[in-house]
Order: sequence, then C-alpha cells, then structure tokens
Amino acid sequence: MTPELEILTDPEALARRAAELVVATARDAGDRLAIALSGGSTPRRLYQLLVGAPMPWARTHWFWGDERFVPPDDPASNQRMTREALLAHVPVPESQIHPIPTTGLTPDQAAAQYERTLKAFYGAEALTDQPLFDLVLLGLGTNGHTASLFPGKPVLEERSHWVGTMDDAEAGSRITLTYPALESSRETLFLVAGADKKTVLREVLAGDRTHPAARLRPRGRLRFLADRAAA
Repeated sequence: MTPELEILTDPEALARRAAELVVATARDAGDRLAIALSGGSTPRRLYQLLVGAPMPWARTHWFWGDERFVPPDDPASNQRMTREALLAHVPVPESQIHPIPTTGLTPDQAAAQYERTLKAFYGAEALTDQPLFDLVLLGLGTNGHTASLFPGKPVLEERSHWVGTMDDAEAGSRITLTYPALESSRETLFLVAGADKKTVLREVLAGDRTHPAARLRPRGRLRFLADRAAA
C-alpha cells in the first residue's frame, strides 16, 4: 500500500482535517464501527473536535493502539487523555469503550487480557480478510516508532499475538498492538506535527525500514496528515 501524504498549514488545520476523515469513515462504515485511538499530544485537539461532530456514537467501539503501563488516572495514561478530551463528553456506552488494562496485572497478563478482548469483539481467534478495525489512528515518534513499536524491540517481530509488551529505559513499560492487529484496518491515519518530525517523516515515507512506522503494511488505505513544519 503506497502511503498518501496530505500537508496542512498548522496543527489546528491538521486536527480539523483529521476530524473530517474520521467522520467520513464513520459514515461509510457498517452497523458496527471500531476505532483504535492514538495517545500522545498530537491527537488531543482532534478528540476535542470530535465532541461536536456527527459521529454514530451508539454503534462506535473505541480501542487503544497502545498504553503506558500506568494507572488509568495517571497523567501519562492515554486512556485518561482520551476520556478527558473526548469520551467523557459524548454519549458512548461504557460497554463500547475498551481500554487496555493496567492495574492488578503484570504487563504480560494485561497484554493477554486485551488480546482476548479484541478476539471476542472480532469473533474469531485468527485474523482473516475481514478487518479488525475500521480506522486506526497513529502517531510518529522522532525515533520512528508508532504505537509502542520501538526500534530494536522484540515486539517488532511478533506475528502471532495481537498484543505485546515493550520496555524502554526512557519510555517505560508499555502495552501495544502488534503489526498484525494494527494492519487489520480499512483506514490507517498517521497524524504528524512539528519540525522535529521532518527528517523521520521523510524517511518513513521513503520506506526506511529501520523505522518501525515504515514497516507497517495496512490492508486498507494508508494516509499521513502532516503540518507544514513536519513536511
């Protein structure tokens, strides 16, 4: 799948364009919509904009592409950020919000439990031609990581499990969807903002496989939205 690049003037324009694409994907989806959310600072404004968007909240299921292994009320929690920016303000049934568990379990146990959640939603033990997600939202780190697929980590080679773990001296312990789960999507949308992403974005788009983001091969459409500073 050849990635498509769309350049926006600034982070606000990027967020507004991303919101348009999320709503369009929701409109074209079937009876049940599955979205995998990204953490970090870049998508926060997108989530705020979705609060007032014409989304089919009653039939949308929300998942996370990765999570720091911290309590859900921790300031670093992706779940906390998304709830504060979006999910606490829209009529989404709690049963359709599927956070990665991070309390009362080891990281390996949490990964296994989230994999069971995904398989129960999907209705099968193995991925087929039917995509797991309608939309996967992703970010891009300056080191080329996406979700919590960091350079040089064993989780990059995981092809049988849908969820894995990652430990890094600086980034800490994390739970992440693996390539097979992330790639099982109708639409994949990277949000990239800031001048510090300029070099890595160029290299990822050129297919430099030393960057984990460049190794992603979604079954559906792959788009990058970048602000002018990043592009």
